[in-house]
Amino acid sequence: MKKNYFGKALLLFNTFKNRKLTNEEIDLAEDKAQHLQGRTNEFKLLIAMVKDTFAGRYKMNKWNLSVIVATIIYVVSPLDAVPDLIPILGWLDDASIVGFAISKLADEIDRYRKFKKSNAIGIEIAE
Repeated sequence: MKKNYFGKALLLFNTFKNRKLTNEEIDLAEDKAQHLQGRTNEFKLLIAMVKDTFAGRYKMNKWNLSVIVATIIYVVSPLDAVPDLIPILGWLDDASIVGFAISKLADEIDRYRKFKKSNAIGIEIAE
């Protein structure tokens, strides 16, 4: 049964990956991050990555960006494999998708963390 839900979630995820992400959805994603059962910090990292990319501070390829956008849209969308109206199960399927995205983006996440660390050091030296 769990495999069936994950298959549905991946199908919806692929549907969302070509959709545009709005500022309102980013704000909603930040609010929903608290419900992601151990994936909160990882999800917030994905949100920070997309914000920095949209602002032109960070560059990533379109595929990785589409994975992040699809993940955020999946989490905020009321249409997913297990709707968030079913509190615990709805949040668990969102957390599963975040985990899937994190696993696919490991190299990009490492690169982003180095980028953030080097910028933080640069700011400290400049002050």
